[in-house]
Amino acid sequence: MKAYDLVKPALFALPAETAHRATHRLLRSVQHTPIEDVLRARYTVDDDRLRTEAFGLEFDSPVGVAAGFDKNAELPSVLTALGFSHVEVGGVTAERQPGNPRPRLFRLPEDGALINRMGFNNEGADRIGARLDDADLPDAPVGINIGKSKSTPLDEAVDDYRYTYDRVADAGDYFVVNVSSPNTPGLRELQNRESLERILGGLVDAGADPLLVKLSPDLAAPAIEEALAVVDELDLAGVVATNTTIERPPGLRNPNKAERGGLSGKPIEERATGTIEFIAERTDVPVVGVGGITDAAGAYRKIRAGASVVQLYTGLVYEGPSLARDINRGLRDLLERDGFDSVEEAVGADL
Repeated sequence: MKAYDLVKPALFALPAETAHRATHRLLRSVQHTPIEDVLRARYTVDDDRLRTEAFGLEFDSPVGVAAGFDKNAELPSVLTALGFSHVEVGGVTAERQPGNPRPRLFRLPEDGALINRMGFNNEGADRIGARLDDADLPDAPVGINIGKSKSTPLDEAVDDYRYTYDRVADAGDYFVVNVSSPNTPGLRELQNRESLERILGGLVDAGADPLLVKLSPDLAAPAIEEALAVVDELDLAGVVATNTTIERPPGLRNPNKAERGGLSGKPIEERATGTIEFIAERTDVPVVGVGGITDAAGAYRKIRAGASVVQLYTGLVYEGPSLARDINRGLRDLLERDGFDSVEEAVGADL
């Protein structure tokens, strides 16, 4: 039994967002202390076979933390101490936002899933940018996920994204444009080709590099192909696939399935992996694979489908702080089983 199995019932007795905030406070309390060094020694898997490169950056392993877990960029260092090779903070918006009314985060334990309608709650670009500039950041890539402020009209989105980028530009190792969250009204409309060209083109002109775009699993095939045409046209560095889904796959058991918001976790795993494969077959840029990863086998499937690196969030809620270590150990065994000398050799092996 893992230590987390003893703590999990107490956490799950709390409302989901309350438990998340308690976990944040605990992690923040040990960051940059000797305890962080103990965690790093316990959870880091140091193996050259796990090292990989993507969009010009080097990663000690392919396993990172997805956007949404550390919205305000408070935990990058301690999260890498848990064995994650990179952390994507945010989504960050130009304006400080309280997000949607609570409750807005729901567990579906029987389904290994979460539903959230957080609404880009964050402290805003000015404050988060200042925090990042002053932070003792880890020696690992820190990505910044950029969203649109709720109050900004869609026709002013270009300036909104640009404002946020300008405030965080000096601290980020890579930047992800989020036009696929289902919890900001109208945001997904920005995934059409014309809007993508304006928003992404504006950030390219501002010097954003490496720049990636995060896409929805709910996009139809032609819409994904149009988005990829923009990626190629603007010479973007990569694609993050995927965000949460507003659809509810058949078979969900928990009553919370009726809640509005984006579904994440095991129920979207297969769909996210299929989207990764679809994208990897149509572009040469690296793909960041996200959606339903809870173990090494799931991470490996995404890598073989074409993901250069993978990220997780919901899996942490259900599996606990040893998850990155467990996945990295498992990946090492899977690579050896299949005769790969490195993660990079396995990327796209099933294409």
